[in-house]
Parts: sequence; C-alpha cells; structure tokens
Amino acid sequence: MKEWPKFLWLIGIFLGAYYIPWESVLIRQAGLEAFMMLQDYARRHVLTCLIPAFFIAGAISVFVSQTAVLKYFGAKANKFLSYSVASVSGSVLAVCSCTVLPLFAGIYTRGAGIGPATAFLYSGPAINVLAIILTARVLGWQLGLARAVGAIIFAIVTGLLMAFIFRKDDKNRETGDFFLPEDEGQKRTLRHDALYMLTMVLILVFASLSEPSAAEGWLWRFVFSVKWYLVAVLLVVLGIMLKMWFVKDELKSWVRATWDFAVQILPLLFGGVLVAGFLLGRPGYPALIPEHYIQMLVGGNALGANFFASIAGALMYFATLTEVPILQGLIGAGMGQGPALALLLAGPALSLPAMITISSIMGLKKTVVYCSIVVMLSTMAGMGYGWLVG
Repeated sequence: MKEWPKFLWLIGIFLGAYYIPWESVLIRQAGLEAFMMLQDYARRHVLTCLIPAFFIAGAISVFVSQTAVLKYFGAKANKFLSYSVASVSGSVLAVCSCTVLPLFAGIYTRGAGIGPATAFLYSGPAINVLAIILTARVLGWQLGLARAVGAIIFAIVTGLLMAFIFRKDDKNRETGDFFLPEDEGQKRTLRHDALYMLTMVLILVFASLSEPSAAEGWLWRFVFSVKWYLVAVLLVVLGIMLKMWFVKDELKSWVRATWDFAVQILPLLFGGVLVAGFLLGRPGYPALIPEHYIQMLVGGNALGANFFASIAGALMYFATLTEVPILQGLIGAGMGQGPALALLLAGPALSLPAMITISSIMGLKKTVVYCSIVVMLSTMAGMGYGWLVG
C-alpha cells in the first residue's frame, strides 16, 4: 500500500509531461513563472528565513513540553488559563491542520470543555510559528502581525462562543479530567530556555532583515549594514549556550526534529510555489489565470470579496505554508489586503477533510456552528483590516 502514492505521482507526472500543451505561448509563460517564483523563494527566503525558522520549530517541539500545555484543557482547569494556553498553543506545539485533529479528539473525548477544546482546535494550525514568520517575510510584516494577533483573538472568541452556545450540552458531558503522562525532569531553568529561544529568534530577525529604503531612518540602515556581524556574534553566543546547557542526546533530538520539519515541509512548500507560480505568477507578471478574474472575485474590500475569500479558505486544503505563495500570487494579481487576511485566518484552520473529521468527533451541529463562527470572524476581520490599511 505504501507504494501506491509513489505510483500515482509517477502517473501524474507522466500525464502532465504527455498532455500539457507546451507549444502554447501562455503555457510556456506560466511554466517560466513557476520556476522564476521558485528561484525567488530559494534566493530570498530559504537560507535567511526558513532554515532558522526550522531550527526554532525543532527546538519548540523538543524542549517545550506538550504535556504541560495540554494539561490546562481539563474540565477542572482554571478557565482563564485554559483559554490563554489554548489561544497560543499553535506557536508552542507547532502542529499542522492534520496533526491537530487527533490531539483535539484526545482532549475533547476525555473531558476537556468544548470552549478550550475548540480554541485549541483553531489555534493549533492557525498560529504555526513557521507560517507566521513566512507570512511576515513574504507578504509584509503588517499582514504577518495581523495574522498572528487575529488568530489569537479568534481562538479565544471562538472558544467562548462555542462554550456559550453549547453550555447545556457541555455541562452534561463533563465527566472529569483527562490524564496525561508525567513530564520528565528538566535540568535547565526557564530562564535558560528563554534566552536560548530569544537568541535563535534574534538570529532569524537579523538574518532575514530586508534592505531599508532611502526614506527609512539612519538607525535602520545602520543595523542593516552590520546585520551579518550581529548574526555572527549571536551564533557564537548560541554555540556557548549549547555547549554549557545541553547534553549530546538533547542536541541530537533537536537536529532530528529540525530535519523532520524540513523534510516534511520543504517539498510541499516548493510544490506549492510551483503551482502558485504556474497559475498566478509573481506580482506584476501574468501567468495562466487572467488577473481580471482575481480582481472580480477578491479585489477591493467589499463584503462579498471578504466573504468569498473566507469561504474559499475554509473549504480548500492548504499543506503547511503553501497558503503563503498562493496568496503572494493572488495579491500580485489584484487580491485586496482584506480578503487576503480573511483567507489566512480561515484557510489553515479549516478544510473540507478537516470538517468531516471534526463532525465525527463532536457532531454535525457543533461542527457547522464552529465553521460558521470561523468564516464570520474571518470576513469581519478582513473588512476591518482592509479598511485600516486601505
């Protein structure tokens, strides 16, 4: 059975090579745009952005205890802590829309309230640390910040609304707390881990710093001129931390987790970039889909454009990070900033396969209400953001 996916990929590649009409000028232009967009990502984002982000994500997955996070979702846990932890769990657990479903099923069926459970369900894939970093890097820090803040607020509001709407059902199903394995002992202090994470974040920030324009201040231009010296100093500091605070097995686990993230995500991301480039092209460069279609559906900041973007994002399946190059192409083809945020807030957290799975866990009625809340909030946030930046 494991060989079937490989066989289907071979069949798909063969059929594409056989039937794609490369003699068409439009098809050749779209194909060129696909590889030009991939080259742009390789040159501008992989070495200075994605690789440091993979190391950060690997460190989070190895050194931040999932047990310590999930224990706050029990029925007896403090509600303020439950929603606080649930709303930022995506940045801590670094899970995708597929990985979050079994975690959600586990905590919900074993006693977690529907409010914290659905807040976690939304937050898990929506605040993926890699996605936030790549969004800010490729689509601009404003959209990246709006995505991060919006996702945290959405997680809390969604959970509170679900808890209020289904308060009677939730009260009847509460049977106690669920049990998780005990954490193993930790030799480092919280201060050590915080400094270690901060150092890697600073390496990422300085390494991915873009060249400032002439209109920006002298301080920013000075920081850019010395950024590689700052990165070198931070790398030395990181090396000292690793030598003093970590044992060999921990470092192996960290590197292994980083490699697993890279192997899992990079092929999907590169494939998504190629598809986005082929269909939509880079900003300012036309490809297969004419720009006027994009402008007609999601251009501007009208209610219809934001609602369509939210619905489309909720139904589509985005592999990890692939929403970023797709949106880059859509924005270049005329998509408004408001609909872009609406799609970012609805897309990673929902998909048609995820909806089917969620309905089998908490029932069709609760699933419809949950999805409706996410679409409604995404539409409202898109309109507000479009008005703010427009």
